[in-house]
Amino acid sequence: MRFLVAALAYILNPASWGGSQGIGVLLAQHLGYSLAGVAAAAVVGVPLGWWVGHTGRGRGLAVAASTTARAVPTLGLITLFGLALGIGLQAPLLAFVILALPSVLAGAYTGVASADPEAVDGARACGMSPWQVLMRVEVPLGAPLLLGGLRAASLQVIATATLAAYTGAGGLGRLMFLGLKTQDYARMLASSLLVIALALASELVFATLQRLCAPAGSRRTRKDT
Repeated sequence: MRFLVAALAYILNPASWGGSQGIGVLLAQHLGYSLAGVAAAAVVGVPLGWWVGHTGRGRGLAVAASTTARAVPTLGLITLFGLALGIGLQAPLLAFVILALPSVLAGAYTGVASADPEAVDGARACGMSPWQVLMRVEVPLGAPLLLGGLRAASLQVIATATLAAYTGAGGLGRLMFLGLKTQDYARMLASSLLVIALALASELVFATLQRLCAPAGSRRTRKDT
């Protein structure tokens, strides 16, 4: 209990937020690393997932790749990339992209593949091209599932971004490593609490976006029930 009180006191102390190793800078770095990893994964995973969901081609390969990527230990990837790329942000950022990619890919192709067949058939009957069907019907209908994939990816990367400090980068993991080195367990716990708070904030943002992007009919159905 005393470690929790000390950790909260450390977080609430204005002096802890200043300087290059302060909470403010490290929190911004942690959020930046997480956003960069998920964004890079989305650049690759979203178009690929839309193509897989729309055409039905390569679904088995996409599922196998996603399962394999989830099984790879992130710390092992960071160590491997760190040996190849050296100290800095490149190694952990590449590992974060690989960590986020399965969830992003799954959300993208599942969202498109689960679009209402009647709506898709109606769009084709109206003379829409395959590209128009994808972008005007399947993608909007699958947006909540895509956001669900981004939501899961963000949560995973935020929780893992503490490992960026393992290769000399910043982020909230720096507090954890410094606390471990100096046996300052209150600082280590403070780092953990800040990561949890950041993850909860991410969950709240994506949950709100999912509700806003849900088709109007489904929103009314949930309200009625």
